[in-house]
Amino acid sequence: MKDTVTPPLVSAAFSLSRRRACQLGLSALFTGLAPNIARAKSHQKRTPQPERFLDLYNTHTDERLKAVYWADGNYIPEVLSHMNQLLRDHRTDEVTSIAPALLDFLHAIGQRVEARYPFHIVSGYRSPATNASLRKRSKGVAKHSRHMYGQAIDFYLPGCDLAVVRRAAVKARRGGVGYYPRSNFIHVDTGRVRAWGASQSKRA
Repeated sequence: MKDTVTPPLVSAAFSLSRRRACQLGLSALFTGLAPNIARAKSHQKRTPQPERFLDLYNTHTDERLKAVYWADGNYIPEVLSHMNQLLRDHRTDEVTSIAPALLDFLHAIGQRVEARYPFHIVSGYRSPATNASLRKRSKGVAKHSRHMYGQAIDFYLPGCDLAVVRRAAVKARRGGVGYYPRSNFIHVDTGRVRAWGASQSKRA
């Protein structure tokens, strides 16, 4: 690169003018960079979000899965696939995609009660045929149950009082919460935030 030499007879006014222009140019340059630098610093300061982990046990098939299903801001497809399999309709062996928001609901409950044991799954996905069959035997089964869409789970947590789990689920405010102490399970789904207890006739 060639050096630029200032002619010896250049006026002082011109030199100052050029210096001022350079200063203004640098000022504009740094002003333009400032937002980018601020964004970079903001990004560096961001606290990484903790991983989301679930420990699930299917009471009908005796299968268990302990895994991180969300990390680095993303769900992990392979793990979700394994969870879909574990939460399948055990009567027909049919599998569907379980709503990630439902898994997050369970995770939130587990965090609140500091669960030490796996979630014992009583009912995950239900095929339409299974749901229809259950409806014939129980008035508590909804015709369009969210179980048929991978949006509901019935479970209990060993070593944790069912009423405590219910309170944690309600406080999480992630969807519907049903309390069935006689049958010893909690129902959660991804519908609107609501709750019902043993004395109410809400269907799941």
